[in-house]
Amino acid sequence: MLELPPFNSLGGAHHGWLDAHHHFSFAEYHDPQRMHWGNLRVWNDDIIAPGTGFPQHSHRDMEIITYVREGAISHADNLGNKGRTEAGDVQVMSAGTGIAHSEYNLEGAPTKIFQIWIMPNEAGLPPSWGAKPFPKGGLEGFVTLASGKAGDSESLRIRADARLVAANLKAGESAEYRLESGRRAYLVPTTGVIDVNGVRAQARDGVAVEDEQVLRVTALEDSEIVLVDLA
Repeated sequence: MLELPPFNSLGGAHHGWLDAHHHFSFAEYHDPQRMHWGNLRVWNDDIIAPGTGFPQHSHRDMEIITYVREGAISHADNLGNKGRTEAGDVQVMSAGTGIAHSEYNLEGAPTKIFQIWIMPNEAGLPPSWGAKPFPKGGLEGFVTLASGKAGDSESLRIRADARLVAANLKAGESAEYRLESGRRAYLVPTTGVIDVNGVRAQARDGVAVEDEQVLRVTALEDSEIVLVDLA
């Protein structure tokens, strides 16, 4: 079963410096039909104006993944971590018992990100932060970027029963992703137009997946796809 929440149906808000769209209920946007998908709690599609960003604020007991689509995001936190994550790269923050951080676009053009929150396997663990470059040109098929699953040793680690993967496909190319029994998935084409098991999705649409063993994604235009495999 595949369900398509189109981009123009998403909740959101425009704050001047931030153009935010929410795939699931978040902040002032509340839809009882869109509270979460499995252990995926938040998928925010944010465009941050140059020289602006989120001042220091706190989180706890959540795995927060930032996938940079365009530009770069600069992170600083109360653990002393600092980093600049560029387009195609990923940062992961395990909020654990509590972490305070800021995220700013210090670039000269808008920065576009997906911020993805996944519920952790266990509460009350020490907080942490990490980032890793994954050059877009180096992706062949679906590549694992962040994971809490055993065996995904090359990816960033999260403390959740989930895996984040991404693919870049030229028009006409296809890639397959296999889901274990009982798993769900949520995927969003960052750019382009794709067909997923017969369902057509355009850039920034969501595709919620349940009771499917194999996802066959075909690019109808040059496309970038981000997918989360979920409990």
